Amino acid sequence: MNQRTSTALAIVSVTLVAGAACTQLSSTRSSSSTTAAPATHVTETTKPAPAPIPAPNSTMAPTPPPPTTAAPTPTTGIQIGPGAQLTYTVQPQPAPGSCHYTYLGTDPLPDPHCTPGAVDPQVTQADIGSSICSSGITSTIRPPESVTDPEKAASAASYGYAGPFHVAEYDHLIPLELGGDPNDPANLWVEPPDNPNATSFANTKDQLENRLNSLVCSGQLPLAVAQQAIASNWVTAYQTYG
Repeated sequence: MNQRTSTALAIVSVTLVAGAACTQLSSTRSSSSTTAAPATHVTETTKPAPAPIPAPNSTMAPTPPPPTTAAPTPTTGIQIGPGAQLTYTVQPQPAPGSCHYTYLGTDPLPDPHCTPGAVDPQVTQADIGSSICSSGITSTIRPPESVTDPEKAASAASYGYAGPFHVAEYDHLIPLELGGDPNDPANLWVEPPDNPNATSFANTKDQLENRLNSLVCSGQLPLAVAQQAIASNWVTAYQTYG
């Protein structure tokens, strides 16, 4: 082998060795770079699950009803009676001892729960000229004593009245001359005398009844106002109109 050939072989050998070294170094760096890189950790945020929507048929607490705003039914007040009848029958009265008088001085007032007053629906403001303002009309609609006498006795028991009957009137709280109902128990009561020395059942309320009839028939007072005044407190009405 000549000198040139030996030199060429030596150069090739050096080149091969150097290439192998470079390849090994590159592989080592690549491996080192791969293993040295720190692992990346991704932190996941877990959101709370939304509240389940109830199914249409699921059981839920009922919605409370709105508060009641309606006014309660009053226990007292003027009633509407059956009106004048061709014939009358004895009407039942409140239970014995269930009614109580109220006195303003010596003037008695009925129990509003037992005797609130009742009107004849056939008497209206429009027809007062042919009814309560017509002379003698009340005598044609007044119940007979065969009806009122037993009613009076039962009403006396209702109010606990124990005095003599000849000085106690079986009174229409709203009188017939103001369109009061003739035989409704809500409009009748045993009225004690307002005078301890009374010898008959004539009393101060009778004067008021005549006065109010005069005011209504002359157009100075509406019928409904007169009825309410005497039914609610006839003593006060007497002081106002008497």
